[in-house]
Amino acid sequence: MLRAILVTLLLATPLLAADWPQFLGPSRNGIYVGPPLNEKWPSSGPRIIWKKQIGQGLSGPVVTGTRLILFHRVADREIVESLDALTGAPQWRHAYPTSYRDDFGFDEGPRAVPVVADGVVYTYGAEGKLHAVDIAAGKPLWNVDAMRQFDVDKGFFGAAGSPLVEGGKVIANIGGRKGGIVAFDAKTGTVAWTATSDAASYSSGIAATLVGRRYALFLTRAGLVGLDPANGQVRFQRPWRARQAASVNAATPVVVGNTIFVSAEYGPGAGALQFDGTKLVDLWTSDDVLSNHYATSVFHEGTLYGFHGRQEFGPVFRAVDLASGKVLWSTGRFGAGSVTLAGNRLVIMRESGELVFAAVSPKSFQQIAAAQILPETVRAYPALADGVLYVRNDNTLIAVDLR
Repeated sequence: MLRAILVTLLLATPLLAADWPQFLGPSRNGIYVGPPLNEKWPSSGPRIIWKKQIGQGLSGPVVTGTRLILFHRVADREIVESLDALTGAPQWRHAYPTSYRDDFGFDEGPRAVPVVADGVVYTYGAEGKLHAVDIAAGKPLWNVDAMRQFDVDKGFFGAAGSPLVEGGKVIANIGGRKGGIVAFDAKTGTVAWTATSDAASYSSGIAATLVGRRYALFLTRAGLVGLDPANGQVRFQRPWRARQAASVNAATPVVVGNTIFVSAEYGPGAGALQFDGTKLVDLWTSDDVLSNHYATSVFHEGTLYGFHGRQEFGPVFRAVDLASGKVLWSTGRFGAGSVTLAGNRLVIMRESGELVFAAVSPKSFQQIAAAQILPETVRAYPALADGVLYVRNDNTLIAVDLR
């Protein structure tokens, strides 16, 4: 009885600030708010606490408390499992069949990062299967075959947008003819509402308060959509799509006050759009400033930091003034990767497997430390929780001590 009470209290406790329970961290903005990080590494690099061979996937891990949630594919099964974050020891696993095949010969594992909310893990597989699993015991609670139920095309790379949990609902960029953006009751999986008939992108949604009102923001394949998360009513829309068919929207919108930064490659480029409560007003738009292929930029004190350019062409890393769109500095060809903001440091994980610490500075790119921590290719977003970086490549997950 006492154990049951303790478990109930644990699940009712709000997530710790140092947790990384979803894509892009606690607030979905790529900002780490845990204890300070150590940037003085030995010549061999920061200490690897543990490593584990894992299955396929472009889905990054998430962390809550001392529990790490991994979503990957082994043989013909998508698997969500819980590991001890400090040792990598397995705790439970939930698996189900998958027949997803990548048309371009890339990874065939899940793409979307799991979400942990109110004691439940939500996953969205490569072929559009949405699952809810109890985090304490790994017990399946409900599931929806969204691609079949909402008549969704496979698209170029399957389903990739991480669901958004907001106001007791799981909201996903499904992209079906019978529902573009769909909200499910978080406890039961029943459909709460559907909105738009936009095809899905590879971007994950974000919840934000704009002009005193709560919105769910999604960059679909067609463009930016702002919805009322309670009922799905579309409050504003803005087209944001390349003219060519072979294109994707992948980066998550960045919200700063009442300004929304959106970015995509293949033509639409980037823009800062200010919302006045009824409509969006352009501060600036350009394809020559900060066009994110897949990695979401981060924001600090007026400046955006992120990758500009196509992944296969070797993007540069840049600092850009949000208000004006002025490029403040730009590296040479840097290569693709992801970026996290940790205090006054940029934590950059390059596709090559190199971890880089750089200063948060609008004046110049200032590298502070760098170490090769994994073989290439690293495309999944890392989790940074309580001073430990959890990151995977094609077949290995490691925990790196940055405390």
